[in-house]
Amino acid sequence: MSIDPITLSVIQSGLQQVCDEMDLSFSRAAFSPVIAEANDRSDGIYSAQDGSLIAQGSQGLPVFVGTMQFSTGTLIEMIREGRAVAPKPGDIYIVNDPYLGGTHLMDVRFAMPVWRDGEIFCWLSNTGHWPDTGGAVPGGFSASATAVEQEGLRLPPVRLFKEGELDPEIYGIICSNIRVADQRIGDVKAQAAALYVGQARLFRLLDRYGDATVQEAIGELRTRAAQQMRTCISRIPAGRYEASAFIDSDGVVNEPLEIRLAVTSDGETLEFDFTGSSDPCRGPMNSVWATTQSSVYLAMRHIFPEVPISAGAFEPLRIRRPEGTFLDARYPRPVSGCAAEVSQRIAEAVFAALVGPLPDIVTAAPAGSSGNFALGGEVPEEGRSYVMYQISGGGYGGYAGGDGISNGCSTIGISKSPPVEIMEQQFPVLYHRYALHEGSGGAGAHRGGFGLDYEVEILKGNARASFVMDHGRFGPQGALGGSDGGVNKVVVTQSGQRIVPEHLSKAQDIALAAGDRVHVRTPGGGGYGKPEDRDPALVAEDVRLGRYTAAEAKEKFGWEGTGG
Repeated sequence: MSIDPITLSVIQSGLQQVCDEMDLSFSRAAFSPVIAEANDRSDGIYSAQDGSLIAQGSQGLPVFVGTMQFSTGTLIEMIREGRAVAPKPGDIYIVNDPYLGGTHLMDVRFAMPVWRDGEIFCWLSNTGHWPDTGGAVPGGFSASATAVEQEGLRLPPVRLFKEGELDPEIYGIICSNIRVADQRIGDVKAQAAALYVGQARLFRLLDRYGDATVQEAIGELRTRAAQQMRTCISRIPAGRYEASAFIDSDGVVNEPLEIRLAVTSDGETLEFDFTGSSDPCRGPMNSVWATTQSSVYLAMRHIFPEVPISAGAFEPLRIRRPEGTFLDARYPRPVSGCAAEVSQRIAEAVFAALVGPLPDIVTAAPAGSSGNFALGGEVPEEGRSYVMYQISGGGYGGYAGGDGISNGCSTIGISKSPPVEIMEQQFPVLYHRYALHEGSGGAGAHRGGFGLDYEVEILKGNARASFVMDHGRFGPQGALGGSDGGVNKVVVTQSGQRIVPEHLSKAQDIALAAGDRVHVRTPGGGGYGKPEDRDPALVAEDVRLGRYTAAEAKEKFGWEGTGG
């Protein structure tokens, strides 16, 4: 290596800073609360040769760490093969096709080449969750979809911006196929502006150190990331570790889906084999290949967070393509639940397989659901319509060092629930309750964290509610003797009648009027270690704070009420 360690470190931090500034620019300029407040987005830098990951923003969703490099790589391949128009400086492509390295249709990607001396130096790409992309139901989470066309507008890579100018014809086609289209221009311009900010910051770095030096640093950082991951893997004894995780149902057929996983370690690499997992399903809980791979990557990021984000970190991870299963969805299988729900069950299977050989690092299962709740409505007296999208937190699993976090963000990212005040300001709703889902933490020597408990009322007009959640039938897995966390619970009050959806946490197109309510209680995390080993004083504290009733504490922990 000719580059000195100090310069390498500064360039590494500089690349990270470019991505972080793109993240912040995107969120601060976006109109939609799901991006501006919930941070359901990500930005990164990718190789000009194959789209492999160079750096990603620290404030972006980890699930995009793999899918964005796959979608960028696919775009590069399509350009080379003449299946996509070759770019010019200032061009920005838009794509949301799940089968081209994506997730679900609501995750819309922008990709822009960065030119230096007439050649593409790298690509900048970002993803933002749009509140609606058309389809059968507002918000895109069609729990009963049986084909991807029912979920929304599917876009192949096309140039939405041509030499820096928005193409009005392509934008018009998009707006003609989505709801509340007049609000999308704010998100579109924010998404493009983030890439332009990234380009300007990257130019500063390149001008300071030179293109060749930065390119050398990128190669060295990739090599070192691979070495660090191999070093971490060496802590796992050679052997085969098996686990399963279950999805409640696919939203159409009310039967569980199984993710069956075998992880094989040879001391330097890990092989992930999903052979034996359930067949492709009729409903939207299929996962495309890119999301399945990215789910394994994000699980390993949780386990070994010290390894820098780079394509090199994934080189020692060998994932066998699970052909013939619901984890390798092909067109036209519906996929709206893949990134938000199936990905988290895949991560749960990885945690369950590796908690045995890595008990001091791996946790019991977290809530593992994004709590996707979409509400599309109209207020006739005001002449307006809206699409509201709510993400929910849940409990984290207990671990060797203590209890799980309560109401933490989902496994797949740092996205958080938008503030209640923002939601009530933008939409005709009122939150009657926003609290912890008490009693939902799985029992263990270290208990799981508690989920979220919220109830929202429609104040005026009419609306249609849809849910694509999970863990309504099976709670998050406990570890090493710990109990499973509490399940997801959804109750809709419609004209005074309380309704529990047939698929528990999945339903679509539920008609609501003013005064109707939706009550959601998200899962708690799994417990870690045997419940009887928990310090009685900690159980007493949980009872005193109302987290468990005395009866629940006795049942779950064998607590006798002495306080220890």
